[in-house]
Amino acid sequence: MFGEYEIRELPLSLEPIRQKVESFLADNALRLEDVDVYAAVFANGGEEILAGGGLCGNTIKCVAVDETLRGTGMGAKLISHLVCLASTKGCSSIKVFTKPDNVSIFSSLGFQTLATAPQAIFMENGGHINDYCKDLKRLYDIIEKEAIPTDGNNTDLKNDCKSSVSSCHTKKRGIIVMNANPFTRGHRYLVEQAAKEVAHLLVMVVREDKSLFAYEERKAMVTAGCTDLQNVTVCDGSRYVISSDTFPTYFLKRIDDATDTQIQLDLNLFADHIAPALNISVRFVGSEPTDSLTRRYNQLMHKILPTKGIEVREIERLQMDHTTYEHSTENTDSVVSASKLRKNLSERKFLTAADIAYPTTIPYIIAELAEKALHDELETTPKPGLVDCKDNGAHHDMDFLLMDKSIKALRPYFVCLAQSGFQTDLPSYDEIRRIGVKAETAMFHATHGVNTYKGALFAIGLTIVSAAHVYYEKKVIDIELLRHNISTLARQFPKTKGTHGEMVVSHYHVTGAREHACEAFPQLFAQWLPFFGNCATDPYRFHKTLLFIMYSLNDTNVFYRGGEKAVKETKERSGILLKNFTLDGLEAMNRWMIQENISPGGSADMLSLTAFIHSLQY
Repeated sequence: MFGEYEIRELPLSLEPIRQKVESFLADNALRLEDVDVYAAVFANGGEEILAGGGLCGNTIKCVAVDETLRGTGMGAKLISHLVCLASTKGCSSIKVFTKPDNVSIFSSLGFQTLATAPQAIFMENGGHINDYCKDLKRLYDIIEKEAIPTDGNNTDLKNDCKSSVSSCHTKKRGIIVMNANPFTRGHRYLVEQAAKEVAHLLVMVVREDKSLFAYEERKAMVTAGCTDLQNVTVCDGSRYVISSDTFPTYFLKRIDDATDTQIQLDLNLFADHIAPALNISVRFVGSEPTDSLTRRYNQLMHKILPTKGIEVREIERLQMDHTTYEHSTENTDSVVSASKLRKNLSERKFLTAADIAYPTTIPYIIAELAEKALHDELETTPKPGLVDCKDNGAHHDMDFLLMDKSIKALRPYFVCLAQSGFQTDLPSYDEIRRIGVKAETAMFHATHGVNTYKGALFAIGLTIVSAAHVYYEKKVIDIELLRHNISTLARQFPKTKGTHGEMVVSHYHVTGAREHACEAFPQLFAQWLPFFGNCATDPYRFHKTLLFIMYSLNDTNVFYRGGEKAVKETKERSGILLKNFTLDGLEAMNRWMIQENISPGGSADMLSLTAFIHSLQY
């Protein structure tokens, strides 16, 4: 029979085809969701969709069969095609959301039901849920064998936890599932309160990487933030708890007719598989006064989990008054919120974000702002002679995507540098150099040997360490102490030999990158930072600050590429354009610098550093 039909993969990027698929799904009471590929069945030579299904990662979605062909095996043929397609992409376990009517089709192809809801079934092939639950059971056994220590350095908090645990009449075990994007004082408060009510508390971090901070960073934040709580274990998340597999709307932050179904599937999977493996008897959540989707999740949790023998404890969120928000000028009498922290980061406000963060999270938000500063410079378009969103400037071996990839490669080492500074003593030269060498190696690996940000890594890296140390000591960024630390660290680095910068310094007798750092960037603090601050409402703030830096800096990159003549003309053109700023003028200067093969890379590094230091002050 199938000789009469063919399966085609449809390019949804073409609007007429996308509309055709949407219409077909609507006729079958479905909607088109995000998919990597959509395959459809047609009669040979025909254009009418008879059946269709999509694949997003390892999840089959949007499966429908025309009612005239149901029961003919058409659906099974289509699903087999999607399974084979997923297998070729390396997916060993394939999941599916489907209507209850389609269960028999998937069951015949080896799919196991994981969770049910009135309007949908969640299924999987490959049996990975069984393997995952076995891993959880092993974790449970390990925890059972470990007694809470009775000696050692006991803080008041440890004693409180021990006292509350010893008073428990039952061996209740609780769990919190949190995204922690990032880990705040509110998250810590929730964990503390929950830990007092159970013999042991597990904290499971949402694994899906659809947050501002990556999963590995979020889990590390939570682990560091809970390390002193003796009856708390931070465990790995999975695709079986609040993921795009079990609850995609969580990441879309959208409430519609499908949301309740997705929440029910996620909670039923938790209750039927995760909780029994860990012997969970109570699930803790924080109250949700602002986010309607999370509030609806909590409501259904109260309704569903108790029917399955799991108590739900909702703990009031931590309130922070204006005296706690030391650095905010707004009315902040409200709950502690990770979304509020992220908003401060998006506005490049370190101090107000730091008020909300749990202390062990501080290095991560410093690293985030350093990364943002590099991205802000990269995305400034147009820029003369430099890589931007529009062209590669005077570079033949770099483009926007390569620069972006390079920044992402450096990110983990920004965290390491911040952590090295976030302690009682400034780190040693050897420690900083060790992290820096790893960062350079990662950068060159990402760029296949192209030097994209070696200069920026040095300047921003020293500043990251220094800023973390200043905040650790003062809870503010004292500029004089920041500069002192930068200078102290920079002087430990030996003068470079054989580099382009060293050749320029020796030949032209100008100040190089190391010397600028040893002097704690005097031009930046005296000139560029105030200028950048005064341009706060100017939409061309980054363009104009770059021109000001190019006008006033002896850029060793410009010296290397064009000598004194190029430096002189670059400064003259920058000064003129700064006084009579236009985008057309920037474009013209870019064409001139490309023609002359001049790139003000040092100025670009200083623009990023200026933006980063500015963000640390607010």
